Amino acid sequence: MVITLDFETYYAKDFSLTKLSTEEYIRDARFEVIGVGLQIDEDTPVWLSGTHAEMRNQLTKYEWSKASLLCHNTMFDGAILKWIFGITPKQYLDTLCMARAVIGVDSGGSLASLSTRFGLGEKGTEVLDAIGKHRADFTPEQLEQYGKYCMNDVSLTHKLWLLFSSVFPKEELDLIDMTLRMFINPILEVDETLLTDRLDELKEEKLRLLGSLKERLSCATEEEVRKRLASNKQFAEVLREFGVTPPTKTSPTTGKETYALAKNDEGFIELTEHEDSFIQELCAVRLGTKSTIEESRIERFIQTGRRNKGRLPIPLKYYGAHTGRWAGSDKVNFQNLPSRDKKKKTLKNAVIAPEGYVVINCDSSQIEARILVWLAGQNDIVEQFRNGEDVYSNFATKVYERPISKADPIERFVGKTCILGLGYGTGAAKLKHTLKTQPPGADVTEIEAKNMVDVYRDANDKVVKLWAVGDKVIKDQYFWGTGEDATTPYWFGKNKCVKVTKNGIYLPNGLLIRYPNLRKADDDSEKYVYDSRKGEVSIWGGSVVENVVQALARIVVGQQMLKIKERYKVVLTVHDAAVCVVPEDEVEEAEAYIVEVMSTPPDWAKGLPVACEARHAKSYGEC
Repeated sequence: MVITLDFETYYAKDFSLTKLSTEEYIRDARFEVIGVGLQIDEDTPVWLSGTHAEMRNQLTKYEWSKASLLCHNTMFDGAILKWIFGITPKQYLDTLCMARAVIGVDSGGSLASLSTRFGLGEKGTEVLDAIGKHRADFTPEQLEQYGKYCMNDVSLTHKLWLLFSSVFPKEELDLIDMTLRMFINPILEVDETLLTDRLDELKEEKLRLLGSLKERLSCATEEEVRKRLASNKQFAEVLREFGVTPPTKTSPTTGKETYALAKNDEGFIELTEHEDSFIQELCAVRLGTKSTIEESRIERFIQTGRRNKGRLPIPLKYYGAHTGRWAGSDKVNFQNLPSRDKKKKTLKNAVIAPEGYVVINCDSSQIEARILVWLAGQNDIVEQFRNGEDVYSNFATKVYERPISKADPIERFVGKTCILGLGYGTGAAKLKHTLKTQPPGADVTEIEAKNMVDVYRDANDKVVKLWAVGDKVIKDQYFWGTGEDATTPYWFGKNKCVKVTKNGIYLPNGLLIRYPNLRKADDDSEKYVYDSRKGEVSIWGGSVVENVVQALARIVVGQQMLKIKERYKVVLTVHDAAVCVVPEDEVEEAEAYIVEVMSTPPDWAKGLPVACEARHAKSYGEC
C-alpha cells in the first residue's frame, strides 16, 4: 500500500523554510499543521484538517506499518508525520529524490516544474495566499479551497510516482529510504558538554587575537579589527600599510584578477609563512575572524540536540551530485566536518552513539583509484592493489628513483596525491598547487611537477587511453543528440559494466549519467560544454572518466551499505565510508561482518580489488 501525503503548514515572512532549516522549522514553537492531503494507492485524495490532536486521531487510523509513505520532499513531510504525530511508515518514498536520479540534479526538481515537464497537470498557487495565516484565520470557504490545492499536489505527486517507479531501480528506492531515516528517525546523539567547552575556548581565543591587534591597527574596538581583517578589500589595504603587496589570482568564475586571500590560495599560504611574524599574526587573526563556521556549526549542533532530546537528525541529499553521491543538506554538511585539526575535530568527537552502543566507521580504501585502474584494464596496478601493496609508495619510488615507504611521509604524500589526482588528466600546474596547499604540503618546482605527470602517464598508459575513449563518448553523445546515430551502444572501459547509449552512460544500477544540452563550445572549437546549476561546464575525456569512476564508487558503497543494513543500522555515509551504530556487546562480530561486506565487490564488478579500514569507538570522531 502506498499512501501519498502532503502537509500544509503555517508560514510567514520571518518563519519559513527559506529562513530556517527543516529541523528548526518543524521543531519551532510557531509550527502548525493547517491540514494534510493524502491518497491511498489509486483512490481519490482526501483532505484532513483540525487541531494536531484531531489530525493525530485521523492519521493513526491508517495501517502505516504496512504502508509506504510517498511525498515530494519526504524529509519534510515524513519528519512532520514522525515528530508531530508519532507515525513511522514501513518505507519512505520520495519523488523529489527520484527526479534527481532520473532526470539529473541540474534539472528543475520542484513539483510545479516536473508536473509541467511531463504534462501531468498544473500546480496551483493558493499557497501564496496563505502566508501569515494560521488555521483559525481561514474562512471555511478558504480552507476548502486550500484543501483542493493540497489534494491536487497529492495527485500530481502520485502521477510522478507512477511515471518514475516503472524505470526506477528497487535498490535505489532502498537507499532513498535509508537516507531519509537518518534524518527522520535519528540514532546518533550529541555530546553537548564537549561542544560547549570548545565553544567557550573558541570565543576566548578570538578575543585574545583581536585584542592584541587593536593598538597596532589603531582600532577602537575588537569589532573594528574584525571588520578590517574579514573584508578582502580592507585586509589588502592593511597589508599595503605594512609594506606587503596583496597576492592576486585569476578568478575561475569571472576570469578577472582578484585577491588571492582565501585560506587555500597559494599567495595567502605564503603570507602565513611570511618572514615578518606580525604578518603571520594578521593572517592568523583573519582566519579566526573571517570565518565563524566552526562556531556556527557547534551552536547548530547544540541547539539541534536540545530540540531533539539529545538526538542528531542527519540531513543528507540523496543524489546530491551529478555522479549520484550524497551531499550535505538542510544547512548542515556532514561531508566536510573537520578531522585533521585536533581542536576542530571536536564536532566529530561530539557525535556519539546512544547508551549501550558504539560507532563503527568503515572507510573504503582508495576506492576511486582502484576502480579507475580496474575499469581501464591497467592490470599491473590492479594486481598491486589486490596484493595489498602500498601503491602510493610504489609510485613515489618511481618519481624519486629510490625506495619510498611510509617512513618517508612527504614523499609518500606526493605519491598519494599523484595516484588520487592524476588519473583524470590533471596537469602539472594544478598538481603543483595541490601539493603546496594540502597538508602536510610539498613545495615542488614546475619541472618536478611536470615530471610527476609524465611518470604517471607512462606508468598508467591504459588509463590515458581511457581518456581518449571518454573523448569519443562526448562526441557520440553530441551526435546522438542531434539525431545522427553515431554508432551502436558500446561498453565503456573493460569488464562490461558501463554502457554508452543514445540516452546517456548506462550504469550497473540502472541509472544514467547525462550531460544536459551537450554542445560545442563555439563554431571553431572541438571543446564541448553542458549546462549545470552553476552554469556552463566544460567537459573532455578525463572528465567523463572521473564522472564514471565516481558514479561506480558511489554504487559500490551504496550496495554495500544496503547489505550492512540487513543486520546493523547505517546512520551516516561520508564520501566512501559507511558509519554504523551497533550494540557494545556485538562490536567485534559487527565489525568483522561490516569489513567482510565492504571487502567484497558487487556481482557486476568481478575482480575489482576492494578493501576497507574499520574502527570503532563511542564517538564518530574517535573512530
